[in-house]
Amino acid sequence: MMPTQLVNQDNHANDVRVKTVYSGGVMITYIKHNITLDEFTQEMVAMCRFPPDQVFTMKWVDEEGDPCTISTQLELDEALRLYELNRDSELTVHVFPNVPPAPGMPCAGEDRSIYRRGARRWRKLYRVNGHIFQAKRFNRRAFCAFCQDRIWGLGRQGFKCIQCKLLVHKKCHKLVQKPCSNEHVDPVEVKDDANGESTLGRASSVRSRAEPEPPLPETPPAPAPPAPVRPEDLEPGSQRQYSLEDFELIRVIGRGSYAKVLMVELKRTKRVYAMKVIKKALVTDDEDIDWVQTEKHVFETASNHPFLVGLHSCFQTPSRLFFVIEFVRGGDLMFHMQRQRRLPEEHARFYAAEISLALHFLHERGVIYRDLKLDNVLLDHEGHIKLTDYGMCKEGVRPGDTTSTFCGTPNYIAPEILRGEEYGFSVDWWALGVLTYEMLAGRSPFDIAQAADNPDQNTEDYLFQVILEKTIRIPRSLSVKAASVLKGFLNKNPVERLGCGENGFLDIVNHPFFKSIEWEMLEQKQVVPPFKPRLEGERDLANFPPEFTDEPVHLTPDNDTVIADIDQSEFEGFEYVNPLLMSLEDCV
Repeated sequence: MMPTQLVNQDNHANDVRVKTVYSGGVMITYIKHNITLDEFTQEMVAMCRFPPDQVFTMKWVDEEGDPCTISTQLELDEALRLYELNRDSELTVHVFPNVPPAPGMPCAGEDRSIYRRGARRWRKLYRVNGHIFQAKRFNRRAFCAFCQDRIWGLGRQGFKCIQCKLLVHKKCHKLVQKPCSNEHVDPVEVKDDANGESTLGRASSVRSRAEPEPPLPETPPAPAPPAPVRPEDLEPGSQRQYSLEDFELIRVIGRGSYAKVLMVELKRTKRVYAMKVIKKALVTDDEDIDWVQTEKHVFETASNHPFLVGLHSCFQTPSRLFFVIEFVRGGDLMFHMQRQRRLPEEHARFYAAEISLALHFLHERGVIYRDLKLDNVLLDHEGHIKLTDYGMCKEGVRPGDTTSTFCGTPNYIAPEILRGEEYGFSVDWWALGVLTYEMLAGRSPFDIAQAADNPDQNTEDYLFQVILEKTIRIPRSLSVKAASVLKGFLNKNPVERLGCGENGFLDIVNHPFFKSIEWEMLEQKQVVPPFKPRLEGERDLANFPPEFTDEPVHLTPDNDTVIADIDQSEFEGFEYVNPLLMSLEDCV
């Protein structure tokens, strides 16, 4: 998907902000409140550059993150009505160049996972009077340069100009009169010697207080024009042993806002892998590059553990980055939970124990996972779990070290993150408590679905208040041991949380809920899983959503103009080959 394109919003203060997501990328535009369906349809045709006779489907995403078709004036009016109730948001419209085979069915190429409230990076930019503001969350005290009041509260309370670093309230950003000079502006008195900003979503490396941000030059030097890039420049022979030509692309098995995942076959050995493809054009700043490098490093580390998805190799082309990883064909726990609703206690215990071993492995190597959720827990062909997606990980955490980045998937974020406190490995054990509760109860411990009709209670800020303040109710149907382990993991005080005491992981191992677990045998995969996915062969994709697998397998042609704007030096050293997997392939 191409990067988001924004139009100037200075002249659209009273209009509806619409984010249109289509095959060509993401476009931000503005429409009138009283627009007709015909006018709206024509706007979408022009936006997506469809031919006049193109048949297409429009779906807007409601406050619950569910897709709703726009095919009548009544449906459009309903979308605009709900937009009016929450003016700080935007109307998101997904456009598909086809129609579903039957009412209620997904469109071809429709990615249902885009409607899940997953981990995100807030990247919207707001241009006012030369400033380029980005929504930020300030953990500690910061003050608005316009009204002088403190910027506080949950969520993204303030805006920061990415050029001059000016801090203002969201409500004040349109009122700023002083034009941006591209020079650093000292913030209004900031207490605690830091404003503690961070964003909700994919995290970048965060310097500790002992390692302050280096000062920015007052006038950034103009970037040198990028040198033309040739494919052969990226393949220095012995430095890389794989390229796209070594793989046969078989099927699409996943897609997100920044990456596509394919099932591929290594032609030489006929082995099947998954290939994660990321467009370099989406890796636009230092935070993104840090995130890609972190994911690569953790993939390398994870290759040595039975319950973590490992890395086969990495390579690149002038336009894309490629991670070749283990293909885990049993589907994710979200896919299975949607069909089973809740799991028997012995099943949940087995999965929680294997996840505990995977998290403990990462923690011992200084990695906080930070994105444990049903979507990221895969089942292999035997029924063992494997954690995947390491883009949110924090590396280099020694015992006693902490970090403060505000990140994660909203429903799984630990209270200490929401309170703006420094945190460590404790956040992973909280997320395991949330996930275990979901497996046992069939719902989230912070389920706010009943608030769908109340816009004030259907926001992330309200969800965060629930996580911070609500007493978690354990279903009476659960055993005493299950209730005890949930209370242990979901203790809002990280010091008292299960897995965070003086004995650390041993407290989990010795908990009565896990008494029946033979931990050494479990780690060696000598315990038979309670559920084995139905698979008819190595390439069976029955456990993957058909909206992925029915999508045509192809990579869009390179755009020379886009490639010319990419600084290829940022990706030097990305190539990698797992020596263990290479030795196995040599035996074929």
